[in-house]
Amino acid sequence: MEERKKKLVKQIKIDADKCHGCRACEAVCSAFHSDPKYGTINPERARIRVHFDPLRNMFVPVFAGPYTASECMGRDRYIIDGKEYDECLFCRASCPSREIFKEPDSGLPLKCDMCENEPPLDEPRCVEVCLVDALTYEEREEEGEEEERPEELDMGLEALIDKFGLDKVMDTVLRISSSKKEQGRGLK
Repeated sequence: MEERKKKLVKQIKIDADKCHGCRACEAVCSAFHSDPKYGTINPERARIRVHFDPLRNMFVPVFAGPYTASECMGRDRYIIDGKEYDECLFCRASCPSREIFKEPDSGLPLKCDMCENEPPLDEPRCVEVCLVDALTYEEREEEGEEEERPEELDMGLEALIDKFGLDKVMDTVLRISSSKKEQGRGLK
């Protein structure tokens, strides 16, 4: 009998009823992903955002998901406690129709990477700082093959190609490459 392969599924679970809107998750995420690490705090660079309705005291954490090159076809509306919300509020994708989950300087998409960096952490930083357990981390095994995850560079290049076209990106890379080679020759 052939043994089925298992894949490790990592997930951040959100309990919006427990969130009180402190936004510590945004701050620590942006600091963790800054260069140098913990060098700056800019919530626009966070891979998690807390959407809130202060009049209703309602807070909804949403973390960045995969990049999509096209806008979604539907714009459903949800009614929560008698108030209507646009589907985009709950969407995790970085897409052309909105600026959320995009690097503010470059416009490149951001995606939650579960803070998988060196050294590995026991759980993502946003979960560590959530004192009310609105964010919890779960690992479980499921049957199936491990997915090959695109590297950050691949995602960024794909976004640039979608925005500017392959020819322009290639021309720019060649121009920068030859400029760097020229600088290297000048240093010798």
